[in-house]
Amino acid sequence: LEMEGNQITLDSLDKGTDNTAFSFEGDNRHYEECGGPGSESQEERREGKGRFSSCCRKALQPASKARHFCKAHAKVLRRVALGLLGVAYLCYFIAACYLNFQRALALVVITALVAFFVCWGIFKKHCGAKVLLLLRPVGKCFQKSWPWMKWLLWVALLAGLIVWLALDTGRNPEQLISLGGFCFLVLFLFACSKHHGAVSWRAVFWGLGLEFLLGLFVLRTTPGTQAFQWLGDQVQYFLGYTTAGSSFVFGNTLIEDVFAFQTLPIIVFFSCVMSILYYLGVMQWLILKISWLLQVSMDTTATETLSVAGNIFVGQTEAPLLIRPYLQDMTLSEIHAVMTGGFATIAGSVMGAYISFGIDAASLIAASVMAAPCALAMAKLVYPEVEESKFKGKASIRLSRGEEQNILEAASNGAAASVGLVANIAANLIAFLAVLEFINAALRWFGEMVDIEGLTFQVICSYVLMPVAFLMGADWADSPVVAELLGIKIFLNEFVAYQQLSVYKKNRLMGLEEWDGNRKQWISERAESITTFALCGFANLSSIGITLGGLSSMVPQRKSDFASVVLRALLTGMCVSMLNACLAGLLHVPTEVGDCAMFFSSTNFSSTSYTMYTCCKQLFASSVLQNGTLSFTGSWAEQAESVLWLRECCMHYNHTSC
Repeated sequence: LEMEGNQITLDSLDKGTDNTAFSFEGDNRHYEECGGPGSESQEERREGKGRFSSCCRKALQPASKARHFCKAHAKVLRRVALGLLGVAYLCYFIAACYLNFQRALALVVITALVAFFVCWGIFKKHCGAKVLLLLRPVGKCFQKSWPWMKWLLWVALLAGLIVWLALDTGRNPEQLISLGGFCFLVLFLFACSKHHGAVSWRAVFWGLGLEFLLGLFVLRTTPGTQAFQWLGDQVQYFLGYTTAGSSFVFGNTLIEDVFAFQTLPIIVFFSCVMSILYYLGVMQWLILKISWLLQVSMDTTATETLSVAGNIFVGQTEAPLLIRPYLQDMTLSEIHAVMTGGFATIAGSVMGAYISFGIDAASLIAASVMAAPCALAMAKLVYPEVEESKFKGKASIRLSRGEEQNILEAASNGAAASVGLVANIAANLIAFLAVLEFINAALRWFGEMVDIEGLTFQVICSYVLMPVAFLMGADWADSPVVAELLGIKIFLNEFVAYQQLSVYKKNRLMGLEEWDGNRKQWISERAESITTFALCGFANLSSIGITLGGLSSMVPQRKSDFASVVLRALLTGMCVSMLNACLAGLLHVPTEVGDCAMFFSSTNFSSTSYTMYTCCKQLFASSVLQNGTLSFTGSWAEQAESVLWLRECCMHYNHTSC
């Protein structure tokens, strides 16, 4: 359709012709007639434009053909590119193994895992249905035999566990205390159950069994110990790269001397990396695999399982974002499980900060992984499912990759998102430490009124929670310190507790005296391990507001439901961390002291260490002073330099032999 006169036509819009309403033909006609620039005919201008557009089309033809070719053969080109990358990586992999296989061992393990999952995905996609069809008769036969085979399997597992515990605890009877504490906590949580008759014992036993197997693998087997130790070392190396950015921004002096500039930048770096992994889909893939394992074994729903699995890596407000579209329709039992998972674990970002304190990285990683099945099991024990879940039997749910357009935006968003977390941690540390000092001053004032000296919040916690610390497996002498740290974690936060635990650990590694008057300067390795597991969780009073605020912002209409289960979830989360601590005490293997005579012969005694302290204590214990004559017993009697070593030990430590 065209309009009359000098008005715009639809054809002119399509052809890109200038709007005649904005032309000055009447005013410029005399100028054009007098030989001005506008005197050129319209036909000539059209011919010029046509020639120009024709040249442009000819110039762009190769690019247009290339684009159409790429679109038509996208799959083939993608396969060729992946094939070339695969060949290049294979050449690199062979070269690395040929040059130094021991150095390339980590690369071999990573490559094997990736190859396994890729092959499994291809096999499942192309042959999964056929294999399931072939195995259907076997499955039917297994289902018929399962009712009696199930009880036979449980009896065999129970008998094997009893025999193993009898043999294992025979060498270290103190491990039985941790076992007793584990059983006591499970019974206590059952007593607190909302619906005793509706407990899913399959979920409970499978969850505790997975936790035990993970602990056994990490703490007792050589491959597990080496794998998690290697993983912890790599995390420490990785977090060390934070120094490059923080030293440029703050300077070397500040990051070495000031806590805020030394530790908090790690959270920024870790948050940036996690955001990149989410953009690439790595975290979603890993979380889905872990949640699938928990869901299949424990028969829990996809939503609650996915959130608990996500808590291994992210915090108590970030994990529910994975299931945000489903929170509206979740049952109270599922919401309780989501909250418990948040209280029972810590976020990967703050884990980096704890590692920078000097806390053992392998123990922190193991505690986070072990907490997931235990949290899900105890959540189902304390608040069993009595409603009909809409997600029961649902195989999986979709996870989004985020709204970032590229990897640079993902990195920037991750770093920016951590600013609030860093500010929150710094503000909480300032506030809580100040409040703690005020409470201690007030308690000291009240104590002095009745002649009680040195009354503090830590002292009260050490007495009130001392039985709990002892039940987890700490020695009676270490129990007050462990109870003190546990009280700080529950009533303040775990950040402050881990910071104080790191002080005790540094004192031990420096080889200081165990006692300074009536004050303990460090705790044993066993107590350190138990405390590391016990503190690994967000279960403290301040987290109640964080959890309620985070979930209520996602689903405001269910705020009352969240408030009704949050205290029960907090208690469950506390007990999950304690159960992990009991398991750490049960499976702890004491570090054997090496040959002290060889150590003394190679050291210069200029500084102390934990090994020197241990060896000096052995030397002191073997020394006998009788009638003014000094002698030694055991292997020390055969050492000619025992007296010289004793004199050197007396320079650092006090003993009657000195």
